[in-house]
Amino acid sequence: MDVVRWGVIGTGGIAARFAEDVRLLPDQQVVAVGSRGQPTADAFAARLGVPRAYGLYDVLVADPEVDVVYVATPHPGHHPAARQALDAGRPVLCEKPFMMDVAEAADLVATARAGGLFLMEAMWTRFLPHVVRLRELLAAGELGEVRTVVADHAQWFAPDPEHRLFAPALGGGALLDLGVYPVSFASMVLGTPTRVTAVSHPAFTGVDAQTSILLEHAGGAHAVLTTTLEAEGSNQAAVVGTEARVELESRWLRPSALTLTRRGGVPERYEPPHSGNGLRHQAVEVARCLRAGLLESPVLPLDESVAVMGTLDEVRRQIGLAYD
Repeated sequence: MDVVRWGVIGTGGIAARFAEDVRLLPDQQVVAVGSRGQPTADAFAARLGVPRAYGLYDVLVADPEVDVVYVATPHPGHHPAARQALDAGRPVLCEKPFMMDVAEAADLVATARAGGLFLMEAMWTRFLPHVVRLRELLAAGELGEVRTVVADHAQWFAPDPEHRLFAPALGGGALLDLGVYPVSFASMVLGTPTRVTAVSHPAFTGVDAQTSILLEHAGGAHAVLTTTLEAEGSNQAAVVGTEARVELESRWLRPSALTLTRRGGVPERYEPPHSGNGLRHQAVEVARCLRAGLLESPVLPLDESVAVMGTLDEVRRQIGLAYD
């Protein structure tokens, strides 16, 4: 596989940023885009230099020139689109949140495994250089025993019932769109929680406007996570251990920097060079896995994506968040 050829399902902002980043990679190319209508597919293809545009998803997943499919639809479209691609024998990178709930996630993972096909959640933050550096520090034991993880993802959106973030039918609200980042971050550092406690405040459409989550983990470690779509927050994260702490700068979920401070020591800052939107790193990982014959990424295993959806489901249960 000298060149990995992508088919993109969806034409929104995240799909465009992904296509822009793939152009930075000499061994990858977006060769097709699929949309629910031909005009939007044509416009996306013209704007981003994609050779083929399809107004039907099934035509894209059947294209023999497509090696792997990136699903970037609104949240409720993740499962049907990804399932359609897998059923057509195509490996899949699916946008976060992985699915709408844990049942959909388990079904998709079972489908991929039964078909011997690669599948990964597009939690792009996990593959950013500063987050890779954090994992290296954790693996080397530089922080000692981790006691606390703190992360927030807070943005302001104008109240608009037509915007997808406020639409119950599109899985709107802070939790699935914004809160999934800190929940996945805590999972990366501490694993699956043993106890979940959540409180929330609703938006005018009934979805969650602000949600705060406290996770308890084996050994007594805690994760304190907040998300809101009503205000611009610090958008920082920290991992605190018995020997040192790491602080990720704002916005930590995008290409950023971190500072390691050992107990009683001098802060050590790490700021990797950066180009693009930050989405190319996950594309590099997908290509690496495909070339190695891997069916999932060891950096973001499928069972972990399912477990994260289980945590999100429990948060939704506690705050009474239901979707149309």
